[in-house]
Amino acid sequence: MKTVSILVSGKVQGVWFRKHTQEKAIELGITGTVENRSDGSVLIYATGTGEQIDQLTNWCRQGPPRAEVLVIDITPLPLTSYTGFKILRHFL
Repeated sequence: MKTVSILVSGKVQGVWFRKHTQEKAIELGITGTVENRSDGSVLIYATGTGEQIDQLTNWCRQGPPRAEVLVIDITPLPLTSYTGFKILRHFL
C-alpha cells in the first residue's frame, strides 16, 4: 500500500472532475480525498496498492470528458489511512 498526492492542473474545475475522480477511486478500491484549490487545480490524496494508484493517475491524465488536463504532479507521501473516498468542499 502507498499514499500519494496528485495535483492536476488545466481546465479541471467546473467539469465534474471531483465527482468523476471519486467514482473512479471507488471503482478501483482507493481511499482518500479530492478537492478544488483556489488556483484552479484539483488536489487528490489517494491510498491504495501500487497498481491501483497507477490506474488512478493514468485516468487523471485524461480526466472526465470536459476536462483539459495540462499538468499532473504525483508526490509520494507517508502511508495514510482514509475511510472511503470523500469530496472535500471548501469556500474558495
